Amino acid sequence: MTIVTPDQAVLDNAIWHSLTGTHAHLAEVHGRAARYPDEVAQFYALADPDDPRAWADLATLAGPGAEVAVAGPVPAAHPGWEPADEIPGVQLVDVALRAEPSASAVRLTASDVPEILDLIERTRPGPFRPRTIELGTYLGIRRDGALAAMAGERLHPPGWTEISAVCTDPAYRGQGLATILVRAVAAGIRSRGETPFLHTAAANAPAIRLYESIGFRLRRTTTFARYRRL
Repeated sequence: MTIVTPDQAVLDNAIWHSLTGTHAHLAEVHGRAARYPDEVAQFYALADPDDPRAWADLATLAGPGAEVAVAGPVPAAHPGWEPADEIPGVQLVDVALRAEPSASAVRLTASDVPEILDLIERTRPGPFRPRTIELGTYLGIRRDGALAAMAGERLHPPGWTEISAVCTDPAYRGQGLATILVRAVAAGIRSRGETPFLHTAAANAPAIRLYESIGFRLRRTTTFARYRRL
């Protein structure tokens, strides 16, 4: 089955379109720059990464000596900023995923955050903050009462929702829990008439193989970068 997807152009600057769209109620904005609160997510965004005025607005928003995390194809440097670190990444979109709810997947709430943070710390799927759960629906699977695996929604540009924080406790790997959860999260996304997408590190070959095997297709390479204000 081929999925008809909405405009993909917004995915080129997914953080900005999330912060100025569905997540506007969480956004801190100054001119052409925006960010999530620290407790929610680490990301900053620029309306146009090639616009020096946006980087000047970012300097005001971030404050003196700040280090900011941005994503996408960003210039090597801008006056007043220097690259601090970068990780090559990939962006994949749903083209043939079998989305379906799962009776074993339960919705996670704020009361589950301590357990979520513990699982994130042990599996390191990517950054997760105490209020990241406010970005969308997060689902988990429990085994013997403990959180064994989870996945949820993060960025939310128009027509799309990012699946993120996909992780499984090492003791429960090999049981297909990640696939169950990705499909269950995708079912919720599809029910809103939206299309799932996701990001992962370019070096994470096992994750890329898994996502492609269940119906995602590589859309583009990208960069997760940190810049330091001079």
